This record gives sequence, structure tokens and C-alpha cells, in this order.
Amino acid sequence: MNLRKVFVLSAVLLAGTFLSGCGFLSDAYSGFVSVTGLSSTCTVIAKKANIRTSYAVVAQDLFEVKRGDVLDVVDQVDFEKTFWYRVRAHDEDQTEGWIEAQNVITSEVLEKSKKLAEEDKDAQPQANGLLRNKTNLRLSPEQSNENILVKLDNGSTFEIMAWKFVPKAEDTNDDTNRDDANKPKKTKNAEIEAAKTAEEPEKMDEKYDVWYKVRLDPSVSPAPSGWIFGRQVELQVPTDIVFYQQNNKKFVTWQRIDGVDMSLKDDQKAGAKPSSWVILSRTNEVKAINGDEPDFDGVLLLGYDKYDQSHYRIYPLIGEVWGKLPLKMEGTGDTRTFTLRLRNKNSGQIEEKRFVVTSDKNRFRLKLPEDMASFQTSEGR
Repeated sequence: MNLRKVFVLSAVLLAGTFLSGCGFLSDAYSGFVSVTGLSSTCTVIAKKANIRTSYAVVAQDLFEVKRGDVLDVVDQVDFEKTFWYRVRAHDEDQTEGWIEAQNVITSEVLEKSKKLAEEDKDAQPQANGLLRNKTNLRLSPEQSNENILVKLDNGSTFEIMAWKFVPKAEDTNDDTNRDDANKPKKTKNAEIEAAKTAEEPEKMDEKYDVWYKVRLDPSVSPAPSGWIFGRQVELQVPTDIVFYQQNNKKFVTWQRIDGVDMSLKDDQKAGAKPSSWVILSRTNEVKAINGDEPDFDGVLLLGYDKYDQSHYRIYPLIGEVWGKLPLKMEGTGDTRTFTLRLRNKNSGQIEEKRFVVTSDKNRFRLKLPEDMASFQTSEGR
């Protein structure tokens, strides 16, 4: 503590000896905290946690807090390799004590997550996801101890806003507890490598790791946005179309043609009504152009006939493409439009192309852009 802080603290304590009542001392201490720069806030990220009398093992629980509660931070300490904050709750008694750092997120770190969320504030979610295991929500799509926002619980759900293919490192490990020092390094199987033929296409899952940029509900995490390691994510494909997914073409995003709900939140609920869909898929083959991979290479449109209670393919077929996110859906009623960002095979440029879906006698029909042939890599089938 420097001389200025010592002087301020001495003045506060001296004034307290001449004035009675705990209220003044509490207010004076708060003022001191602000002057010395210790004052900030943190938000509880655990479902439940306790403020304790100290950071010792035998400390007593003083007050229970829950996810989303905001606390004032007045001190911090690193005790036996565990970081703790001294906090003040906003309850009637302004309970003050210690809370383990893993249970909260500081205002500074939370602000970084909010800036990420601001980038997608007007964007439509591209898919829903669920965590298979506890994992870290990160500020950027890379495994680093410096970019961790919070740790999310197993079973956490979220909306996927975007994703990124990152070249796979030889020693990449799953992003769970990140105890890398005690984990064996992963190497490619020599027999598999030797069995490959020169004509066999390179596989996406062998070359890249996928990272998802996600948007989270406050009930799941106070941090509204961040990046999640793809190995821990299970895409929640709607139950009425999961049957149409093929092993060589995995669905990566989908939007309803009928209806106006773009949240995708109710797709997995029991009894959810079947819908008509625009679906983007991706094969497992590397298709990089100048080092850049497409987010999707196939488009499937499925209409739902409520009388036959079955899906049908909407014609004409689009076929194979080379495209980048996002998929945008617009319109209501009998005419809907969706926009895809596709690579023009002649110019090599990414261009937005608008498709129109119309309803005629309860059957959907697709109108292609006039120059669609410049964006297809093969005929639809």
C-alpha cells in the first residue's frame, strides 16, 4: 500500500473514533475502497454459492447467493492456489465476506462478453446446441488460460450464432478442465495415415476443430456470449427433420419457412409441430479455396404437407454450393425469402443471393435467382 492509501485509511479510522454508530464506519470504509481503487462488482455465475466468514476450510457460511446476483468487490486474495474475493451483498444487512472466484465473473470480464453479444444483437440464430460436458466459455476461438469467461455446466443450452474452423494441433485436448499437464498428447494413428490413398479426399474432422460462437440465456449464464469448443457441443437438430440427415451430409443450420418464430427454442420440445424448413448441410470433405473453407456446401428445402402428414422436397433443387454464414430468413404468409452468401464460381467473390419461396395450394415452390448457375458447383439431385 502506498503512502497516499495509508494516509486516506488513517484519516478514515481517525474520524471513526470521534463518531458513533456502525453506519458511518460502513460508509467511510466504502469511500476508502473507492479512493484506493479496490471497488468493483462481480456477478454470480454458479447456480448457488455462499459468502463465507473467511477463505479457510473451516469457515462459516454467512449468506447464500444465486446466479445473476451482483456483489461489490472490496478485496481479493490468492490462498493456497485458490483465488477468493471479499464481497458485499446487496441484501438488507449488506452481508460481507469471502466467495471463491470460480463462482463469480468480474464486471470487467462480463463487459467483454457483452461486447461480443452486441455484434449479434440483430442476428438470427443459426442452430441450437447443448453441452455434453462441463466446458469453458471463451472470449476467442482458442484454448488459452487468458481468454476464459466462465465454466458452463453439463447440459447447458444455447443458440449458435456463427462458427469457425481452426486448424487442428497435434496435441489438442478436449476443452473441459484443461489439466493439460496430466493428459497424454494426442497423435495421429500411423496405420490410418499409411492406409490412405492419394485419391482419398482430406477429411474436415481430421484437419480442423470447429468452434461455435454462442448466445446464452441469463438463466444459463450472466455472460451473454462467447466461444465454445465444438467437441463438447451436440447440435439440437429439430426432431421432425433429424431423420433426413445423412452420414455424409451433416446439418449445420436450419430456419423455418412457415411461421414467424426464428428463436428455434421450441424445436426439441415434446409434441412440437412439424414445420417446413430451409436446411444447410456440410460434407466432411476439405473444400478450402485459398485456405478458406465453406460453412456449408449443400441446401435442402423441405415442405410439410399437413394433410398427408409428411415432408416433401421443394423444387427446383439448388444442388451443391460453396457458402458462408449467416442464413437469413424474412417475410410472412404465403411468400418467404431467404438469403444465402454464395461464392460465384466465375469471379470467386462471395455474393448475397435472394431466394423466394411461395405457397400454391398448400405446396411450396422455390424461385431461383436468374444467375444461379454461376453459384452451383454441380447439378441438384
